[in-house]
Amino acid sequence: MLTIYGAYRSRATRTYWLAYELGLDFKSVPVLQARRLDNPLAADAPVNTLSPDFLKVNPMGQIPAIDDDGFVVFESLAINLHLAKKHGGPLAPATLEEDTLATMWSFFAVTSIETEALRISSAAASGTLDTDDGKAVIAAASRLLERPFKVLDAHLGKAGFIAADRFTVADINVAEIVRYAQPATALFDAFPNITAWLDAAQARPAFRKMWEVRAAEAA
Repeated sequence: MLTIYGAYRSRATRTYWLAYELGLDFKSVPVLQARRLDNPLAADAPVNTLSPDFLKVNPMGQIPAIDDDGFVVFESLAINLHLAKKHGGPLAPATLEEDTLATMWSFFAVTSIETEALRISSAAASGTLDTDDGKAVIAAASRLLERPFKVLDAHLGKAGFIAADRFTVADINVAEIVRYAQPATALFDAFPNITAWLDAAQARPAFRKMWEVRAAEAA
């Protein structure tokens, strides 16, 4: 059986979303980020990323991680690529070329978009978007995202999807990284192909199911 270790308010969202898309039967083991706790090593602390038992699963102390019938994988993008290819269907790469493109665009998103997108997400989460400091963060991050967004927008304008002629695991991997930048509305206004693609991805029933569970999870 598949076991997913993580919290819905983390990078595990992309793995839970994929699991719902695939219709997988899985066990979810809640693991909090240690930074959310005053004393993550206290005897009565909930399972978190510094808990000894979890470190046996992922010695890096990061979520998500999975145990797939005894095969342990961490790094969320690798987890998703593994699960999609294992279970097949339209979400999986159908050819070597699609497999390579799924890997390439997943790496592109995490190396070229995620850092600055997370700065935007953090500003939104802290409630500082409308402050001078928050506006400065959004402006600086948006400037650095213009180039990768231009590349992604042009690609989506031609292909419609990330790595194939249909929605695949690559769309989930990239969408869940691009999502972090959504509070920067002016940035998205400048890239209509990204906006339309992300809106369609987030309208999928599996995403909505994941998001409902996420919304019910303690912040």
